Amino acid sequence: MAGEDGQSHALYHCRVFHARYRPFRHAFNYRVWSLLLDIDRLHDLPKPLTHNRPGLLSIQDSDHGQRDGSPLRPWVERMLAEKGVHLEGGRILLFCFPRVLGYAFNPLSVYYGFGPDGALRGVVYEVKNTFGDQHCYVIPIPAHVPGVLLDHAHAKEFHVSPFFDLEGGYRFRLSLPGDRIGIDIRYGDEQGELLVATQTGERHPLTTSSLWAAVARHPLVTLKVIAGIHWEALKLWRKGARFHRRPEPPVRLKPLAERPTRSISTTGQTMVEP
Repeated sequence: MAGEDGQSHALYHCRVFHARYRPFRHAFNYRVWSLLLDIDRLHDLPKPLTHNRPGLLSIQDSDHGQRDGSPLRPWVERMLAEKGVHLEGGRILLFCFPRVLGYAFNPLSVYYGFGPDGALRGVVYEVKNTFGDQHCYVIPIPAHVPGVLLDHAHAKEFHVSPFFDLEGGYRFRLSLPGDRIGIDIRYGDEQGELLVATQTGERHPLTTSSLWAAVARHPLVTLKVIAGIHWEALKLWRKGARFHRRPEPPVRLKPLAERPTRSISTTGQTMVEP
């Protein structure tokens, strides 16, 4: 079974790191676990993980994409097609947290879209904030050399942290998921870097035993994520971080102001704003 042998799905034990540099330094790191899932094989998951059914651990289509419970593949294909990327039935992998005891919060979910030849053709970064808003950054990948990192940048379009405004932009460095996974997000403005956020992890097969081991190690991982966000926000507020009111979220994706995606040979990592 694909869910048992880890060929279609995987579990990653990860370390998350955030560092804020201005107007004062604030940094933290913690450990989590995340899932890498083939969205065409969500029917084939090891217990206690379920798809669109209640359970200790579950993946719900309503937590992602349209957020109305509709299937994820048509949505991902449409998002990529709007940027001129066509997967032609190729595989789509989703990197995310599951629901735990019915609760999920994914600050960042990443969709990797491949062509039928196995080459990466596009990436969708699905970003959520604690106000319940969601926005996606869609990145076409015109040519990718296997084994090297992707490096792309775009303007910030979505309010994530109340302690940053909408000025500036992001730089993403992304590795393809393999024995290790890495996403490195750097947020800055004309004066330089404001934030570095990374998540790096080591791959394990997604099996019943590996899921129970992950739950035993970090039993309430999604609650840990949301509690950590609010705890670090409180510490930032006490340090005097300036509060920015939440603007209206974007209705749909705006045109990206971006550098072309390119490959780099340095080590990468991932995250989102505190």
